Amino acid sequence: MRPVGGREMLGKVGHAALTLLSLLLLWQEAAAIEVPLDPKIQQDLKQPPTIIKQSVKDYIVDPRDNTIIIECEAKGNPVPTFSWRRSGRLFNIGKDPRVTMRKRSGTLEVGFRSGGRPEDYEGEYQCFATNELGVALSNKILLRVSKAPLWPKEVLAPVQVTEGSSLVLPCNPPPGLPPPLIFWMDSNMIPIHQDRRVSMGLNGDLYFSNVLVQDAQNDYSCNARFNFTYTIQQKNPFNLKFQTTEPYNDTSYNASDPFGGRKVAETPPSFLSPEGSGSSKMVLRDERLLLECIAAGLPTPSIKWFKRGGDLPAQKVKFENFNKTLKILSVSEEDAGEYVCMADNRLGSIRHSIDVQVKAAPYWLDKPTNLVLAPEENGRLVCRANGNPKPNIQWLMNGEPINKITETPTSANREVLGDTILFRGVQIGSSAVYQCNASNQHGYLLANAFVSVLDMAPRMLGPKNQLIKVIMNNRTFLNCPFFGSPLPELRWFKNGQGSGLDGGQYRVYVNGTLEIKRARKEDEGIYTCVANNMLGNAENQVQLEVKEPTRIIQAPTHQSVLRGSKASFHCKVVSDPSLPTKVTWTKDGERLDLGWRLKKDEESLTIPSVSENDEGIYTCTVKSEIDQDSASARLTVLEDAFLNPSVFSALPPDRPDPPIDLDLSDPSARSVRLTWIPGNDRRSPVTEFLVQFEENRWEPGRWQDLSSFPGDLNSVILQLAPNVNYQFRVIAINSVGRSQPSQPSPRYKTTAAPPDAIPRDLRGWGSDKDNMEITWEPLRDLEKNGPNLQYNVWWRRKDSGDDWTNVTTSETKYVVRYTETYVPYEIKIQARNELGSGPESNIVIGYSGEDKPADSPSELRVLKVGSTRANIHWKPVDLSSVQGEFKEYRLYYWRESSLVPGLVVSKEKKTTGFYTTVPEPSGILKDLVPYSKYKMFMVVANSRFESLPSNNVEFTTAEGVPDAPRFFRINRRSLDTLYLEWDKPLEPNGILIGYQLVYQRVNGSRLGPQQIETFRPNVTHFILRLPDRSARYKFNLSALTQVGTGEVYAEESPHFTNEVIPRREIWNLTVVPNSYYANVNWSHNFPADSKFVLEVTLDSNKTVTVEEVKQPPVNLKALIAGEKYHLRVYSQELNSVSSKSVTFKTKAAHIDQVDIATQGWFIGLMCAIALIILILLIVCFIKRSRGGKYPSPGFLTGFTKYLVRDKKDLPLDPVDQKDQDGSFDYQNGSSVRDRNENENSSDEDNKPLQGSQTSLDGNVKESDDSLVDYGEGGDGQFNEDGSFIGQYTVKKDKDETEGNESSEATSPVNAIYSLA
Repeated sequence: MRPVGGREMLGKVGHAALTLLSLLLLWQEAAAIEVPLDPKIQQDLKQPPTIIKQSVKDYIVDPRDNTIIIECEAKGNPVPTFSWRRSGRLFNIGKDPRVTMRKRSGTLEVGFRSGGRPEDYEGEYQCFATNELGVALSNKILLRVSKAPLWPKEVLAPVQVTEGSSLVLPCNPPPGLPPPLIFWMDSNMIPIHQDRRVSMGLNGDLYFSNVLVQDAQNDYSCNARFNFTYTIQQKNPFNLKFQTTEPYNDTSYNASDPFGGRKVAETPPSFLSPEGSGSSKMVLRDERLLLECIAAGLPTPSIKWFKRGGDLPAQKVKFENFNKTLKILSVSEEDAGEYVCMADNRLGSIRHSIDVQVKAAPYWLDKPTNLVLAPEENGRLVCRANGNPKPNIQWLMNGEPINKITETPTSANREVLGDTILFRGVQIGSSAVYQCNASNQHGYLLANAFVSVLDMAPRMLGPKNQLIKVIMNNRTFLNCPFFGSPLPELRWFKNGQGSGLDGGQYRVYVNGTLEIKRARKEDEGIYTCVANNMLGNAENQVQLEVKEPTRIIQAPTHQSVLRGSKASFHCKVVSDPSLPTKVTWTKDGERLDLGWRLKKDEESLTIPSVSENDEGIYTCTVKSEIDQDSASARLTVLEDAFLNPSVFSALPPDRPDPPIDLDLSDPSARSVRLTWIPGNDRRSPVTEFLVQFEENRWEPGRWQDLSSFPGDLNSVILQLAPNVNYQFRVIAINSVGRSQPSQPSPRYKTTAAPPDAIPRDLRGWGSDKDNMEITWEPLRDLEKNGPNLQYNVWWRRKDSGDDWTNVTTSETKYVVRYTETYVPYEIKIQARNELGSGPESNIVIGYSGEDKPADSPSELRVLKVGSTRANIHWKPVDLSSVQGEFKEYRLYYWRESSLVPGLVVSKEKKTTGFYTTVPEPSGILKDLVPYSKYKMFMVVANSRFESLPSNNVEFTTAEGVPDAPRFFRINRRSLDTLYLEWDKPLEPNGILIGYQLVYQRVNGSRLGPQQIETFRPNVTHFILRLPDRSARYKFNLSALTQVGTGEVYAEESPHFTNEVIPRREIWNLTVVPNSYYANVNWSHNFPADSKFVLEVTLDSNKTVTVEEVKQPPVNLKALIAGEKYHLRVYSQELNSVSSKSVTFKTKAAHIDQVDIATQGWFIGLMCAIALIILILLIVCFIKRSRGGKYPSPGFLTGFTKYLVRDKKDLPLDPVDQKDQDGSFDYQNGSSVRDRNENENSSDEDNKPLQGSQTSLDGNVKESDDSLVDYGEGGDGQFNEDGSFIGQYTVKKDKDETEGNESSEATSPVNAIYSLA
C-alpha cells in the first residue's frame, strides 16, 4: 500500500534511536491543555482543521443511481476550505459540469441526469481540508461501480453418472462487484435439498458424495444474486443420465435401502474439496475464516475437525454445512496453526491438513490525538501501530512528507524519532496538522492530529455570582470552571480577605473546585475565585448560605388496629426557617390519593375507618429545595374482635422462620437444583432467600454466601465449582431481619475438572542483579477443580526470537538465575491438575534484577529563586547507565538556616522527584520556606538503588508573607474591656514589621463596619474598650512583612467575663443484651434536646449500622441471636464527641423444652403398641389351643424393643440387611459382617430361648415346640433385641401330611402385616 498523501517513506531508524525512543514513550513532562467545550471558548479559539466525516475506503456505487456522493466534512476555526485529488492529481471541480461541492463542506456530488457514465468517474479520491493553521487529509477513497455481468451462453450435455459414484457440478459464476451470492435450484425454482450427501461448496459448486438414481429426477441450475443491482443470473441447468444395467423402481425406494435392492459397490472416503492431503490458507486478523472439507464415499462419510497442538476454541468455532465447513467469525493471531479434517465411513478414513496463516493489516496501538500547548511548553505526538508484517510509519505535516518540508525557525523545536514527534519550547505560529500513515502490504491507516499553540488570558466559564445553599455539616463543593493558556493559577478568597484558601477545612482541586469538608454557619459568606496567568486575570464570586437540615423528629410507628377503627401516623418535622418544606405521604411506594377517607394535617395522617385495603407500609417524606428526610411504618388491619377473639394477641412483624425440607435434584457436573419449603413469614413477607454453602475439604465448618434469590422462589439452580463436596443451607430475609439458617441439605460432590482460572498477578522482578523472580497469586481453593494442582511457567528473552523455557512447579514462585542486569522477559503461566491443563495467561513483561546506577547527575544549579519555589537545572545521565528501570531524578534538599536572626530551624532532609528524559532537564522545587538558606544535591534512581550524589548547591529564598500568630487569646478582665494578647508567628518568613488587627462588631447575623489597628513588631497585646457590656466582636489578626499580610488568625469575643464553655462528653456506656435486642444507657453533659447516634458493628462481617436516637435509655432492636457486636455512641451535632466502644454478645435463641410424656403423639404411640401386643397375645393363645407353633416370650420382648428402638438403628427389612455378597443372616436379622462385629456382645443377648435345652457342647437344642420350624432353613438363634422378626415366614412344604394345618398356620409377622 502506498503512503497516503506523500511520495517517500521514512528511512530506517538506527539502533541507538530506537533505544532512546522506547524510553521517550514514557515521557510525561509535557501536559497538553484540555480545551473545554464552552461555546464562547470554541467560538474565539482558532483551531486547525479536523476531518469529522468521510466515505469508506472501498466505495462501491450502484450504476443506476442518478447521483454519486463522496463525503468529506471537516471542522476548524477559521472554517476550512476543501480541495480534492483524483488518482494522485489535482481534481479541478470547476471544469466538470457534472461535479458540484456542497456549501461549507467538501462533499462532492456527481450527477448523471443530463448524461454521462458512472464508470468514467472510477478512481482514487482524497480530500484536503485547509485553513490558515494547517491541512487535514481524508483517507484515500477507492470509487468503483458495481457490476453484474451476464452468464456466458453455453449448451450443457447431460452428465453421465453411475450409481454410487461421486459427482461435482461446477458453477463458475461470472465475476461481479461485489461478488454474487450463489444458490442452486431446479427448473421449477425449487431449492435443491442439501444434506450430508449433497451440499454446495464455498466456491459455489454442487457436490455429491455419492449419487442415487433418484437424483436424476431433478435438473440442477446454479443461480447468482447480485445484491447491488437486485438481479439474479441463472446458468443453464444440468441433467443427470445414469449408466445402470438394472432397472430402477420408484416404489422400491426407502431410506434404509436407497438402492432398491441393487448391488452398488461401497467405496472408502476420498476428498472432493480440497484435493490432496494438505493445503494452506492465509486470512487477515479480524476477518472471517472459512475452512472446507467435502468428501466422496459410500456410505456417505462424516466429517470431523481437529487442531494440531491444541483444542479448537469452542467459544469461537462454529460448524456449518453439515460439519463440512469450519467458521471463525473474527480471527486473531492465536487461531493460526494446522487444522485437520477427517472423513470416515465404515470402509476407512482419510485426513487433510490445512495450514492457516494469520496476517494483519495495520491496527492502532496508540493513535495520535490533537495537542494544544501554550508557548514555551513541551509535548509529543505518538503513532504506534501493529500488523503482520510490521507496518512502516510515515509522518506528514499538512499533507506533505515531513522530511521534504523546507526548514523553518520552528523546525528546530521539532524532532522526529520513528513513531514519535517531540516538540520543545513551541512558539506562536507553529500550529500545523500532522498525519501519521501506517502501512503494510495488506492495508494502511491514516490519522490526523493537530498541534495548536494557544495563548489566551484567563476566562471564567461558570455562571456569575451564584448563590449556593448547603446543609450544615455536609461536604460542600464550590465550582469555579476556568480556562486560559498558559494554564492559569487559581486561588480562592473569602469575603475578600486572606492570602488564599487551601488546607485545613478547605481543599482546592486542579479544576478550580473548592471543597469545604464540613460546612458550618461561620462558613457563610462570599467566596471569590481568581485565575491569573502572564496574560491577565479573571475572577468570579459564589455566595454560600449554610442551612439547618430538614429532619423528622417524631416518626410514624408500626400499628395493628381493628377493622373499622381509627389509625393515625404522626410525622413531626423541623427545618431551617428560611427553607420552605413540603410533606407527602405514600403507601407501599405509591403516592396516596387524599380523598374523603383520609385526613392530613401538618404533623399527621389519619384514617378514620380502617379497611383491609388500608393495610401496608406508609411513608412520610419531607422535602426542601436542597434536602429531604423520610420515615416509614406498617399498618396491620386485624379482624373484628367478635369474629376472632385472638386479635388481642396480635404481634408486630418479626423475623421469618427458617426454611425446611431442603432437597437436591437435577444433578450435573457444575450445578444442582436446590428446593425448600419456606417457613412462616411472621407477618412480614419474605423478600429474599440467601443460599449459603459449606465444604468439608478446605474450610470445613465455615458457611459462605453463594447466591441470593427473590423471595417468591423456592427452587433454584445453583452454579457450583468442580471437585467440591458441598452442603447448603437457606436463610429467609424480610423487612425485620434474617431468619435462623435452615438445617443443612444432604452433601453433593461435583466431579473434578481441569482448572478454569488463570493465576493472577503474574509478574517478574529481580531480587538480585543476576536473577528474575517469577511470582503469582495461587489459585483459590475453590478454583483448583481437582487434585495435585501445579503451575506451568514459561519465559524467554523479549524480542530475542528464542524458544520458550518452561518449568512445572507446585510453588508460587520460581527464580530464573544467571540473567543479565535489567533485561526484559516475556512470561506466561498456566494452572494444571490431574484432569488436565487450564487456559494460558496473557504474556506479561518482567525484568531481571537492577544494579546501582553507574553515573550521577552533574552540573546541578539554581537559575531562579522565589520565596517558596526555585527553578533547578542539571545535566542528565545516559539512561543506559541507570542499570534498571529509570524512576526519577531524586533531589535531596534541607533547610540549613533561617535568615531571621535567632530562629532555630529543623535540618531534616526532604526529597522530591523529577521524571524527565529530555536532553536539558529542569524542574521546579516547591513548598520552600521563605527567607531561608537551603542546601541540595541530586541522584538518579531506579527501582532499588540510587547513584552517587551530584555536586552540592546552596541557595537562599526570598522574603515572603508570615504565618499566622502562634496564638491569639481574648480575655474579659472587666465588664468594659477586652484584653487581647498574641505571640509572634512560628515562621515569620521574613523580617516582621508589625501586626494588623481587623475587628467588627457582631449583632446577631449582621456585622458592623470594619475597624483596623496596626502595631509595631514588639507589641503583642491590645486592650479594647467596649461601648457597652453586651457588645461582641469578631477579630482577624495577622502579621506583616515587607511582602504583605500573612495568614489570618480569627477569634470571637466571649459572652461573659472569663466565660468557660463546658467540654461536652459522653461516658459510662452500658449494654444489657438479650437474644434479639439490647437495652443501652449512657451519661452525658449535653443539653436536654440533644440527639445522639448509635453506631453498631456486627463482628462477624464488620457490617456497620447507625440509628439516630434521643435521650437515653434506648432499646436497640433487630439484633441477631448469639452474635458479637461493637457499640459506640456519639453526638449528632458534634461527631467528634464519642463514647468509648463497648463489646457485647447477644444471647442464644431460646428454644422451648417440651415434656415428651405430655405430648399427644407419644400417648397415641404407646396405646398403639399396647394394642398390638394384646392382639399378638390373642393370636398366640389361639395358636396354642390348636396345637400350632407360637412365639416364645423372648419374641415378645424383642418385638417390643423393636417398636420403641431409636430410629437411628438399621431397619428390619432383609433387603437392607444384605452383605456385600448379597447374603443375609436370617438367624439374627443382621448381615454377616454385623454379626461378626457383635460376637462380643453381652451375655444377655446370647441367652437361649425359653423352652429350649442346652446340650453338653453348649449348643442350643431345639424343643418340640420350637419356632425353628417357621424359618426357611436350618438352625435359628433368637436374640431379645427384636432383630429376628424378618426370619418369620409361613413354613413351606414342611410335610405333605400336615397339609391344611401347615398351610393355615399364621406367623406372628404375617398377623402384623394383615393388620397393617
